[in-house]
Formats: sequence, structure tokens, C-alpha cells
Amino acid sequence: MLNRRWWDLAALAVSAVVVTFGLVFPPYGPQDWGSWSVVAVFLLAYVVYLRGRIGSEDPRHHVAITVILVVIVFAGTAFDSGAATLQAFAYPFIWITSPSTRRSVVGNVFLAIAVAAGYAIGLGPSGVLAGIGVGALSLAFSLALGLWITRIAEIGEERARLLEELQAAQGQLAAVHRESGVTEERARLAREIHDTIAQSLTGLVMLAQRAERRLDASAPDVPAARDDLALIEEMAREALTEARGLVAAVSPVALDTSLADALGRLAVAFERETGVAVALDARAPGLGRELEVVLLRASQEGLANVRKHANARCAALTVETVAGLARLTVRDDGVGPGPDDAPGFGLAGLRDRVALAGGRVRFGPASGGGAELVVELPVAADDPVPSEGSTA
Repeated sequence: MLNRRWWDLAALAVSAVVVTFGLVFPPYGPQDWGSWSVVAVFLLAYVVYLRGRIGSEDPRHHVAITVILVVIVFAGTAFDSGAATLQAFAYPFIWITSPSTRRSVVGNVFLAIAVAAGYAIGLGPSGVLAGIGVGALSLAFSLALGLWITRIAEIGEERARLLEELQAAQGQLAAVHRESGVTEERARLAREIHDTIAQSLTGLVMLAQRAERRLDASAPDVPAARDDLALIEEMAREALTEARGLVAAVSPVALDTSLADALGRLAVAFERETGVAVALDARAPGLGRELEVVLLRASQEGLANVRKHANARCAALTVETVAGLARLTVRDDGVGPGPDDAPGFGLAGLRDRVALAGGRVRFGPASGGGAELVVELPVAADDPVPSEGSTA
């Protein structure tokens, strides 16, 4: 509606129609010359003023536009009833430059009156009824079409506004989720540090103080102090192992290629740091990125548990797709959880993460000894799962 080239074409088209009507019926008289002069004035007004107002909704300019088009249509129709064709341009032009629907309707009414008056002057008393009929029909059509298009435009604007509000709300919700996730992760790390490293450091401080008292006594107890130092070294190593496990559980692993590649890098790094051999079998290609991230974090948590608690020599990490589920299994040949062992905060955080993806977590003793962590996530129907392939 606001493309100037289309309006240029429309102005030329209605002008050509009016001129052609006059040329078809020679000889040419004052009425023809008059209507052609009106067409020339119309084209001049369009180029000089009207064209520049396309897309404008200034009330002052709209009054001037309405006056110009009403006068031109009236004058052209008064000279020749065929010049009433100019109203095909005038009606929609008044609509698109109007700042309100009410102003558009008023402008259309004045234009219809101008058409009727032009018929009456140009054709005399016999043209009164024809002018009223033409004006009424053109006004009714213009109002119906204009109001319909205006309503469609209002609905489109309302939908655009609602879409913007929805996108803004989604952005705010995503930000809240991110902040909530960061807060929960910080709380989980704080609990992990408090229950592992902080307690180990506290024990170290107490042992160091006891060893110092034994050495500073009047009769130093060197063997007991050496026992304390040996215990300090052992606790320090345990604290270091706990710190490394915690760092490994939260450190990012790049997922820029595939889940199998990322798990392969994770297994290699784990073997290098701990000496525990990891057998990897990844047979679930084509999963969605969100599922892959959850499975990768679950793998990190499972191996961190092996590092901290299992005292294992080897571990097995398997990812497969079974009956619409992506299943991750982390199994080791270590000590395994006892019946009274409570799950740590890392496992609780993993359960929360997996629950958000609609999955579930199982952890317990493995058949034949050791521990087994199983994570199952539903695979969406539209997630492509190609034929299985093995990566070891």
C-alpha cells in the first residue's frame, strides 16, 4: 500500500483512462480540453505534492490532500463524466494518508459529494440522479473496502504487539531460568565444598595443631607426631582427590562435534588423571543437542563419583537408544555403595537436571560388584536416530 511505484502506476493509469475516453469520441470540444487540463493538473499535483505524502499521517497534510483531490475530481467530472474515473485513485489515497478512520470516512463522503455535484453540473438536471447513484455506490464500496483493510491492519498490528510481548516474556523467563540454574549450581557447589574439601581442611588444621603441641611439649612425642604427619599427608591427598573430582564434575567439555567424540575426550582425560581405564561404547547418534548436553553432564558426574568413592581399577561408560529412551550407564568394579550410604549432592543435582528433561536416574550396586549409574531420557519423536554404530 505504501510503495510509491504502485501509486505512480495508478496515477498514470487513471489519467490514461480519462484521456482515452475523450479521444474515442471526436470531434473534441471544450469539455474534452477541460477534462484533459484537469488530468494535467492532477498529474502535476501528484508529482509536486501528493507523492511525497505517501506514508504520512499528518492531519494538516491530510486536509490539504482531501481538498486537492475533491476539487480535482469535481472539476474533472463537471467537464466530462468520464473523468469520474479519477475517484478510483482518490478514494484509496485518502485512506492511506489519513491519521484516523474517522478522517478517512469524512474525506470519502466529501469526495462522493464532489462526484455527485460534478455530474449535476456537467449533465444538468438529468445528471443529478446518475451523480447520486455513482457517488453512493463508489462511497459504499470505498467504505467497505477501506474499513475491511483497516481492520486487517489493526489485527496485524495487534498480533505484532502481542508477538513482541511474548518474545520479551520468553527472554525474561529464559533469564530467570538461567539465574535460577546459576543459583542452584552455586548452592550445590557450596554444599559439596563444605561436606568434602572444607571438612578435610578442618581436619588438617586440627591434626597440624596436635602435632605441633606434641613436638613443643617438655617431652616431645616424636613417633606420635610422625603419625599425625602421615595422617595429614593422607588427608591432604584425599582432599586433593576430592577437589579434582569436583573440578572434573563441573568443568565444561566441548560438544562441538558429536556426543561420542565428547565422551571420548572425557574418558581419555579421566584415564590420564586417575589411571582408571574407561571402556566407552556410544551408540546413540543423532540425539538433540539438549539431550546430548544432559548425557554429557551425567557422564561427568558418574566418573566423578568413580574418582571419589569407588576405588576402582576400570569403568565402563555406555550410551544407547532403547525403546524411545536414550540410556547412559556408568559402571565400575570398585567398592560400590553400601546399604546405608546416602547419595551425595552431586547425584541430587544430577537428578534435578535429568528431571527437567523428563528423565530418571537410578544408582546402586552393580551386579558382580561395584556401582552402577543409569540415566534414561525420553527421545522426542522428531529426533533422528540413525542406525547404531559403536565407538570404543
